[in-house]
Amino acid sequence: MPIYMDVHKDLGDVTEQDIKNAHERDLALQDKHGVQFLTFWFNSPDGEAFCLVDAPSKEAAIAVHKESHGLVPHNMVEVDRPSVSRFMGDWERSSPNIARHEDAHLDTGLRAIMFTDLVGSTHISSRDGDVAALALLERHDRIVRGALSSHGGREVKHTGDGIFASFNHVSTAVGTALQIQRDFGEPVTAGSDDGRLRIGISAGEPVSQHEDLFGAVVNLASRICGHASAGQILVSSAVRELSVGKPVSFIDRGPIALKGFDDPVRLFEVPLNQSA
Repeated sequence: MPIYMDVHKDLGDVTEQDIKNAHERDLALQDKHGVQFLTFWFNSPDGEAFCLVDAPSKEAAIAVHKESHGLVPHNMVEVDRPSVSRFMGDWERSSPNIARHEDAHLDTGLRAIMFTDLVGSTHISSRDGDVAALALLERHDRIVRGALSSHGGREVKHTGDGIFASFNHVSTAVGTALQIQRDFGEPVTAGSDDGRLRIGISAGEPVSQHEDLFGAVVNLASRICGHASAGQILVSSAVRELSVGKPVSFIDRGPIALKGFDDPVRLFEVPLNQSA
């Protein structure tokens, strides 16, 4: 059966326990409608809830909500199984009533991973000298770290020509990337991509060790960044799917073969002429 992610917005002063109780009522009625609720998220600061449901149709999933508690989703989109597995692991073997709560006091393990990369820094060093290249890198570091600080992102490490960062919320990572690209502005030399910035973002559950992050989701973000053009933000399909209900648009750039991944990965561009 298809898998759908639904979004419940503007829930007001609803609590985590309210959402948990509603989810339990869904579980009690799901067999009647031939669906299976796999998990849910609750974003307490924004008053939003998200459900992941295996259902024959959107209508079947909505029917459970209507009968159990009346909280009909504002939006529901179909998601593919490989993308879900990238950010939830082996979820098909898990209990169908796992609760995932997005709160500063409870860590779900889900991360948005972002890589930035300066284009043509080596060429700038050869052409304009090491001092010019260093000044550009310092400007990059100042802009990226400032955006991370204002959006609550964490710098994992400096990569030489860029920064590897992580976020607890996918929408925050996308908003940070947009701010960085806008603040960074035009290339150093007119008509050249040298000195411009490219950004790649993926979402999933990385492995944490000694303040560093590892795993396929990290490798994917790095590969996406390497595939991006100068001045571009590219993201994985998981990022796009987890941004459902947020005021951000994406352009489908199709499946792309990336080194280290057996199957093509569908990428999406985040247009810069929007706010998030």
